[in-house]
Amino acid sequence: TGPHYYQELYASPHAFDRLYLMDVRVQVSDDGGKNFRRLKEEHKHSDNHALAFRKDDPDYLLIGTDGGVYESFDLAENWRFMANLPLTQFYKIAVDDSEPFYNVYGGTQDNSTEGGPSRTDRVQGIENGDWQVVLNWDGHQPATEPGNPAIVYGQRQEGTLSRIDMTTGEVIDIQPQSGANEPYERFNWDAPILVSSHQPSRIYFASQRLWRSDDRGDNWQALSADLTKNEERFALPIMGRQQSWDNPWDVLAMSNYNTITSIAESPKNENLLYIGTDDGRIQVTEDGGSNWRRIDLSSINGIPATAYVNDIKADLFEEQTVFVALDNHKYGDYAPYLIKSTDAGRTWQSISANLPERTLLWRIVQDHEQANLLFLGTEFGVYCSIDGGGAWHQLGGGFPTISVRDLAIQRRENDLVAGTFGRSIYVLDDYQALRTVSEEQLAEDGTLFPTRDAWWYIPRSHLGFDEPKGDQGAAYFTSKNPDFGAVFTYFLKDDIESAKAQRQAAEKELGDADIPFPGWDVVAQEEQEQGVQVYLEIRNEAGDAIRRVNAPAGKGFNRIAWDLRHPSPDAITGDSGWQRAGMLVVPGTYSGTLYRVVDGETQQLGDTQSFSVKPLRSGALPAASPATVATFWQKFEQTYAAFSQIGAEMEDSEGLLKRLEMAVAQTTGASAALNEQLAALQKEGYRIDEMVSGNPAKLQVGEKTNPTIFDRLFAVMRGIDNSTYGPTSMHKQTLALAQEQIAGLRVDVDNWNKQARALRSAIQAAGGPWVKL
Repeated sequence: TGPHYYQELYASPHAFDRLYLMDVRVQVSDDGGKNFRRLKEEHKHSDNHALAFRKDDPDYLLIGTDGGVYESFDLAENWRFMANLPLTQFYKIAVDDSEPFYNVYGGTQDNSTEGGPSRTDRVQGIENGDWQVVLNWDGHQPATEPGNPAIVYGQRQEGTLSRIDMTTGEVIDIQPQSGANEPYERFNWDAPILVSSHQPSRIYFASQRLWRSDDRGDNWQALSADLTKNEERFALPIMGRQQSWDNPWDVLAMSNYNTITSIAESPKNENLLYIGTDDGRIQVTEDGGSNWRRIDLSSINGIPATAYVNDIKADLFEEQTVFVALDNHKYGDYAPYLIKSTDAGRTWQSISANLPERTLLWRIVQDHEQANLLFLGTEFGVYCSIDGGGAWHQLGGGFPTISVRDLAIQRRENDLVAGTFGRSIYVLDDYQALRTVSEEQLAEDGTLFPTRDAWWYIPRSHLGFDEPKGDQGAAYFTSKNPDFGAVFTYFLKDDIESAKAQRQAAEKELGDADIPFPGWDVVAQEEQEQGVQVYLEIRNEAGDAIRRVNAPAGKGFNRIAWDLRHPSPDAITGDSGWQRAGMLVVPGTYSGTLYRVVDGETQQLGDTQSFSVKPLRSGALPAASPATVATFWQKFEQTYAAFSQIGAEMEDSEGLLKRLEMAVAQTTGASAALNEQLAALQKEGYRIDEMVSGNPAKLQVGEKTNPTIFDRLFAVMRGIDNSTYGPTSMHKQTLALAQEQIAGLRVDVDNWNKQARALRSAIQAAGGPWVKL
């Protein structure tokens, strides 16, 4: 196609006169442009835009296309696709209400209409294979039917609208057609579709006129005549004047002009509809389309007549209120135009407020619970306003500076989904904390916001039980799931710093001035000061504290997740070290409270927040009740804790035995009785160790030993670590045997310790050295 889309020419650094011309399929010349051939592009996406070479390899090509990045090591004979680069350009997106996890759909530049899950129940998260192409060609604005996730609408360029049955995968074309003696329909490249909030089977679609269907596109009714300026675009001025027909015109693979670009329906009044166009118009009907009131943008103060209507949104709460995002960049004007009307478009006010200059605006969405909470998709990220557009704040959290063409809110989950043009899709999980943000709240020391309920389940194995990519290699793409468990959002007014950190910050402010010595007392107090901590305390329905989760102490908004597990039952034997995770709690009602600790003084921050822990699903077989399962888990943890304690004591006993050996050797008056006591202690230690770990000689060569205590505990652990089914009879019997062995072991270890203390006393009585127990 024409130079509006492909215009890059590359000269090979390895072959004189070889040229690569970017095109739908790359054109190659071997004689300086006299003749061209097509590059071999088997199993590779078309629409090529960028090419790079390697200085040290004449057979290497790296190429950027509408479908991603490819490389060849044999001069285009074969291509390798880089599947781990999230580079998709999304025009528009939509979310459904599938349970337990909703799906996200997006229309993409030259990569079809695609859909995939917002999260999975797998350890690996979301993979490329979770996504599917639901409609071919370029993808544009999709839509979903509330309450019926099996129905998805997708469209190809220029309004080629389809209804997709997600149950069967079948696709039926439902584009409205002009009637007899009617002119052709002018659909925008990215034509707008809207599912009615009053009747789920009703959809609106637009060309130069607005269409309505009450039966999901089987039948259509035109609600208007041409609502655009209906100009002859070849007669419009280009570069300051009208151009000759003999100029190199090319509108193939370009959008039509004088088209409708946006549709809105008032959730409060099904007869109140708005449309916006690409040629500077807004039209309003208050009677379902019988009559239309035209608003030329030139009539609105401060708005250019040529502005493109990128988005119209009817207010979710006030019937007469509407928001409009406008774009005039095709005329060299990059100013942010955002306007609002509270009388159905009769008068307007700007709510661009403090938005940066030269920031194009693409999409505006309103929270479904807090009317003044607005989100704005812009050319350079996402902004939010908590006061209805009085002031805008750019959202951070690692979000890239990228064009955000669309925003969607999944209301059940309170998720904000952003479709970007070049960096794929991002999800801000559970943004409900922004509903209660205020100047008063930000002035408090800290706030813990409400948290949504948490799913109770065992993450499914897929590529492996714990490995994020399995053994698929670093190039395998996975996107992390949202954090497992209960996720808490909190705000800290200031960094919580130690006295030492505060002093160092104050000294930094002095710049090049003298820094005074703080004094020995201050230095000593700093060394004695306990560390600064912020933590979340989890309590069960009975009010018992069951878990403490350490949290970041930095100022601003923070998030921390509780994994729904009890603390580790392992004994602590050192400053650090691996501990196995505790078992899951039982489903039910829990609460979280935020605390900070500074120099040993504990302070609660904000209110306690309650939430539910809910089972995600039921298994294929009838299982024990969650309470029964959790009771067995607790018995196992108590048993494991007792065993872990004995194990830690036995580790200490090895050192004690060595110290006693050294002491006997240094006791000049040592008698035969001391040697006998030491030998007996050594033999008993070996016997106890064999009971715990097995016969050391057999273990050395890999021979099986009789079941040890650890063997029995490990057998139970394997049975319950990855299942909520409940203990089998074998698990119960095995745990009972382990408990019986541990009880006997406890007696043996206590007796050994008693004998060790007696030997220590005898050594000292014989004039030997003092021995640390």
